[in-house]
Amino acid sequence: MALHRPLILTLLAAAFLSGCVYRPDIQQGNLLSVKDIEQVEVGMTRSQVRFLLGTPMVSDPFAPHRWDYIYRMEYGRQRSVDSAHFIVHFEGDKVVKVEMLDAIGPSRWTRNADQKTD
Repeated sequence: MALHRPLILTLLAAAFLSGCVYRPDIQQGNLLSVKDIEQVEVGMTRSQVRFLLGTPMVSDPFAPHRWDYIYRMEYGRQRSVDSAHFIVHFEGDKVVKVEMLDAIGPSRWTRNADQKTD
């Protein structure tokens, strides 16, 4: 029994310490506030949008008329994820459509060139 005691203590210590794994929070992409996103209006130029929101996370060379702003926050210990996806569509050098597919919060909306902005 005396020989098994260190082995049992080692196994118990390993079992308790296995729950103490550090999981860091991982933040990726452009975190944009709804206030910033609402400032983007139909008719703005690409340089104005870039000045306001920064460089897009995804700029597809096969679809240069679309800029995707993506944000993802993964909380390590809680294993929960917040994400946001905002798209700006261009025709030439002007914004023609603005849409928010996923938001950190309740707002989901689309703004087209056909819609009036107040």
